Amino acid sequence: PPAVAESAAPWADDVRSLLERRARAVLERDETAFTADLDPLADAGFRQRQRDLFRNLAAVPLAEWEYRLSGETDVSSLDLPAADESWAPDVRLAYRLRGVDVEASTQGMAYLFTRRGDRWYLNSDTALEPLGKRTWRGPWDFGPCHVLTGSGGFVLSHPGGEALAARVLAELDGAVTAVTEVWGEAWARQVAVLIPAGPDEMRALVGPGFATGAIAGVAVADRVDTEKHTARGQRVVLNPDSAGALSPLSLRVLLRHEITHVAARGETVDGAPMWLLEGFADYVGYRGSDVPPRKAAPLLAAQLRDGPPTALPSDDAFRGDGMELAYQQSWSLNLHLASRLGEPGLVDLYRRLARVRASEVDAVLVEVTGEDTAALVRGWQDFLRRELG
Repeated sequence: PPAVAESAAPWADDVRSLLERRARAVLERDETAFTADLDPLADAGFRQRQRDLFRNLAAVPLAEWEYRLSGETDVSSLDLPAADESWAPDVRLAYRLRGVDVEASTQGMAYLFTRRGDRWYLNSDTALEPLGKRTWRGPWDFGPCHVLTGSGGFVLSHPGGEALAARVLAELDGAVTAVTEVWGEAWARQVAVLIPAGPDEMRALVGPGFATGAIAGVAVADRVDTEKHTARGQRVVLNPDSAGALSPLSLRVLLRHEITHVAARGETVDGAPMWLLEGFADYVGYRGSDVPPRKAAPLLAAQLRDGPPTALPSDDAFRGDGMELAYQQSWSLNLHLASRLGEPGLVDLYRRLARVRASEVDAVLVEVTGEDTAALVRGWQDFLRRELG
């Protein structure tokens, strides 16, 4: 396990040993060992949640579970529990889902440890919240985990989510194959799809910005390394209410769309144009579905009656009320590019454009297609008149 900094407290080795026992207990499924280091005087609710957490992990395919120590938090301003000593080191959980994660996902755990006599215990994972430090919550913090496995990954849900999980599993292998046909094999080709139990879990897994009823699913990652073309902690998280209400075709398109983001994430920088990222994902989502363009893009078809779009969709258009139209415009734009460049040409353009900021788009377009943005828009307008007019 990683070394603790030399300046760390003298009891760092004791706490590190406690965390090593705890991690081993998770992997060896030893509940007695997992709970042995809980402070006997800790809040009863915390102790029970820890037992629930351990049991909820039973079906999760873990390849790795480890705690890493680094610095520490000053807790002198807190109203601490009575103990001989209290310590709040910076703890990160490093865990890896078997088959899905090439590298471990790391998450912050805001733990407070207490010493009673010569023994250290885990006392709380919420005591540091007044200092702005919160413990990351995984699916196992929200209920028992049910796991359905296919060749393309697995679907994790909770009691009550079985019907949607079964529908997703039936589509998962085909979705991974469909994305690979377009993108190529240089990605994990194993996906973890998570179906939260409700809004609190949705917020914990994807953040408050995406945890809205309007969004049926989102692909998330902890950290992207665009130099190595890798991303850690990639998950597809479905909103159970809106995803559960989708037709079979719409669920298929959604999964293929989000899994495209998973495949391409390592090649995609923050600030790359949204019309490319979302339009390409929709291109893969609808590919081979035989859905006529007018049916796939009804808002765009209606817009055409007043004239075609005069500019590429802006990033701002993907937020708020106009979001659906922006997605339809972007999908049709990628369809146009595929008809002009061929599918390999579209993928090549994605790989080039997804690595640049908006200000550099024009130069890449000219280099790859021979046309600048204005010419692309004119060609797209002609395409729309033909296909949707």
